[in-house]
Amino acid sequence: MEVYIPSFRYEESDLERGYTVFKIEVFMNGRKHFVEKRYSEFHALHKKLKKCIKTPEMPSKHVRNWVPKVLEQRRQGLETYLQAVILENEELPKLFLDFLNVRHLPSLPKAESCGSFDETESEESSKLSHQPVLLFLRDPYVLPAASDCPNVVIEGVLHGIFYPHLQPR
Repeated sequence: MEVYIPSFRYEESDLERGYTVFKIEVFMNGRKHFVEKRYSEFHALHKKLKKCIKTPEMPSKHVRNWVPKVLEQRRQGLETYLQAVILENEELPKLFLDFLNVRHLPSLPKAESCGSFDETESEESSKLSHQPVLLFLRDPYVLPAASDCPNVVIEGVLHGIFYPHLQPR
């Protein structure tokens, strides 16, 4: 996984004073996507991550957001922070992957202590479940409708896939 923060922008808000949004570029398995986060979200991630893994230093929380030179330093610092988390940890916590909107398999017991970024998510919902909901004795999309002559090739393949434990008579 590779992570970069190529840019940032300042957002004006009617309800509160403006804030800066950092654009995170995530490369993983030959795919690229973007995530936008505010510094406060990075700070919340850092507070949770340091409870379960060794974390690098975060850029200072108290800066004047409107100074472009300072914002560029913060952008570089946040990019270095994300890259250091990736480099220093063999197994990335689910919390970190959630922050970057990266799909992942359920955590192994070793990494489960870190939890997910969304505290309301239950552990049950993160477990994969592969149980049939409905089972057809014959696949209505593969097998011909009503025919005098059965298709023995399709019958054999379906029998082998769905009923391998049954022996032919």
